[in-house]
Amino acid sequence: MASALPHLICCSFLILLLSATAQTYGNVSLGTSLFADDNLSWTSPSGDFAFGFRRLPGDGDLFVLAIWFAKVPNKTIVWTAKNGYPVPRDSKAELTTNGELVLKSSEGTVYWDAWKTENIENVEAAYGAMLDTGNFVIASKNSSYIWESFKYPTDTILPTQVIGVKGQLSSRGSENNYLIGRFELHLLDNGSLVLNQMDLQTKFPYAAYYVSNTSVANPNESSYRMVFNESGYIYIQIKNGSISNLTQANIFPPTEFYYRATLHFDGVFIQYSHPKTSHGNETWSRVWSIPDNICVATYSTYGSGPCGFNSYCKLGQDMRPSCGCPPGFSLLDPNDQFNGCKHQYVQECKEGRSGAMDDQFEIIEFPHADWPLTAYEELSPYTKYECRKSCLRDCFCVVAIFSGTKEGEGSCWKKRLPLSNGKLDKGVNRIALFKVLKPNASLRNPPHSVTKKNNESTLILSILLGGSALFNFLFVAAIFLIVFYMFHKKLLTLRQFPSTLETNPQSFTYKDLEEATDGFKEELGRGAFGIVYKGLLPSGFRNHVAVKKLDKVLEEGEKEFKTEVSVISQTHHKNLVRLLGFCDEGEHRLLVYEYMINGSLSSFLFGILRPAWKERLQIAFGIARGLMYLHEECSTQIIHCDIKPQNILLDESFTARISDFGLAKLLMSNQTRTRTGVRGTKGYVAPEWFRNKPVTVKVDVYSFGVMLLEIICCRKSTEFNMKKEEEAILVDWAFDCYRDGRLGKLVEDDEEARSNMKMVEKLIMVAIWCIQDEPSLRPSMKKVTLMLEGVVEVSAPPCPFILSSFS
Repeated sequence: MASALPHLICCSFLILLLSATAQTYGNVSLGTSLFADDNLSWTSPSGDFAFGFRRLPGDGDLFVLAIWFAKVPNKTIVWTAKNGYPVPRDSKAELTTNGELVLKSSEGTVYWDAWKTENIENVEAAYGAMLDTGNFVIASKNSSYIWESFKYPTDTILPTQVIGVKGQLSSRGSENNYLIGRFELHLLDNGSLVLNQMDLQTKFPYAAYYVSNTSVANPNESSYRMVFNESGYIYIQIKNGSISNLTQANIFPPTEFYYRATLHFDGVFIQYSHPKTSHGNETWSRVWSIPDNICVATYSTYGSGPCGFNSYCKLGQDMRPSCGCPPGFSLLDPNDQFNGCKHQYVQECKEGRSGAMDDQFEIIEFPHADWPLTAYEELSPYTKYECRKSCLRDCFCVVAIFSGTKEGEGSCWKKRLPLSNGKLDKGVNRIALFKVLKPNASLRNPPHSVTKKNNESTLILSILLGGSALFNFLFVAAIFLIVFYMFHKKLLTLRQFPSTLETNPQSFTYKDLEEATDGFKEELGRGAFGIVYKGLLPSGFRNHVAVKKLDKVLEEGEKEFKTEVSVISQTHHKNLVRLLGFCDEGEHRLLVYEYMINGSLSSFLFGILRPAWKERLQIAFGIARGLMYLHEECSTQIIHCDIKPQNILLDESFTARISDFGLAKLLMSNQTRTRTGVRGTKGYVAPEWFRNKPVTVKVDVYSFGVMLLEIICCRKSTEFNMKKEEEAILVDWAFDCYRDGRLGKLVEDDEEARSNMKMVEKLIMVAIWCIQDEPSLRPSMKKVTLMLEGVVEVSAPPCPFILSSFS
């Protein structure tokens, strides 16, 4: 018995040792899952790296599936699934029983499948593993890798990782936004490593702002790969065996330091080191970076540069850029210095602005600054004084860049908005001369040229009165005739070419509008009461117009025409289309509107490319404000009765403008509602139209709710070709998703919206309040606007549908 004890102890020790080794290695068994809110992760054997969910900063309900340095104090993320795609707290990552690594919702909706990146089929997986290199792998039974995260880098590479020909890194959107940003690193097939900015919508790359000197002339010796080796060095390896080092600094032993190389959201590619022995206050230190100066390096005809439009870039001590706004500008987003700047005043070039504007504007000098592109005029040789004066007298000029010699003469470049690739650096030997509004000055209109002519006429008249009475009489008579002729001509001009600043619509002849539209040639759209054509007036401010030719001239058509003219002439709001004029000649009845260059919300929303989330939000807010004005701020309340995307137009700045008041009804001051036939468009019509109930402003609220859902989801209210039948009617599907906690389904492919799910939820709740079957439950448009703007809290809405049959 005693002799067996040592053998038993030895066996027990061996079993414990093997058990400990298996636990440390930490293979992930098939069928294992991680949940977003359980704070668990799959760690590497040494504990250096972890794979799991990380909560997005500032939003407790959104997570990313990621790999990070587990022992570094700030848990630096080095990889994200689906390029930083944010998912809600009910999500999970699962290594399925057949070895697929999937990211999905609690209902089973698959957000991302690792195997689909390689079209893996008929491969028998054995396990998954988080390796000490930072590479998460799925292995087969013979331990070969079926899939590995190293093959799909996001913005960071690690030692032992390789980037092949045509491989790339993509920057984040911002420090805490892991979605793809504006900058890319590529390894080209000629051996060059390049950095470039790209267009986020189309992924089209702009000109490179960094190109390595590693290209080869012989195609047979084209670049093989970019290697980040175990020793911490990064180099380009050519097929012939030669290498070209990118890392030009001394490297500390990798046994003592962690290394990574990251393409930052501002376009700088930096290799970092971090001591493995941590006392809690260590940070990542820069080893080397490219380009040497991102502010000076970015110089492309397209794109804004690292800091956004109308801003300047200044290099910091850490070789990262800091951004600021030049004189006369302020940050577009006070919380994001990299999002560009906005002009603090809007200067319009109108008649009478060609002369000096010293009474309103002044020049502020901004030395060592330049915006190398967007010049529209070069003046040389020129002095700085002449450059200042030239910009002051030019209404197009926002800034003039002066580069002069010791003798005082040089070149002057005048620039208009937007300004791009701005830089502030001591090495820039130029002075930016910014034209800014003087304190307490306003952009008042200068005296009209007619006033100037009248003053000249007055001066001439005074001189003449000093002569003989006979000549004075003759000249006064002549001047009277000239003034009468000019006044009569001016009246004709005003009649023909109405100004958008006037209140009353102008009367046109049918011939005027026939000529303006080239015989009603170019059709812009069709409505219930007529066709809209594009027109061009011979001269005048904003001479493009939209001419609506009414095709119904019976009693109903005549009534609607007179209503529309009288109603629109009394309205003025930034979110309404202005009525400029009309024609009421015999059987011809036409309306002349402002021309909206960016067309309708329908074509904008349901086109090939999905509009940006921020743009859609601003459009929704604008429509709400416009309807609030019609319902509550007009002298006479107006019901539109046909709110839909086709009747929302977009001006040059994509501001929403409500159009087509052909169905609107004026309400008398002692009325609150009206009864009429069914109006509006299928899909947007409120239920009371069909129930023989009084129609109030709440019909517009209902239509707005439907349209708000379309803006959120970028799809039409009815689409019967959907794969799932329950998704065909948007209002039904949206409420089902809200009720079941599946809001992510509504914006499943919209990464911008998914990164802001709190706003998505608020908008959906507002929309559900608006589409209540019972009109009294719908909020007013004023309350809707306040809810959208965050002034009024949005409570949980009830089921919007009345289950009983129509009464």
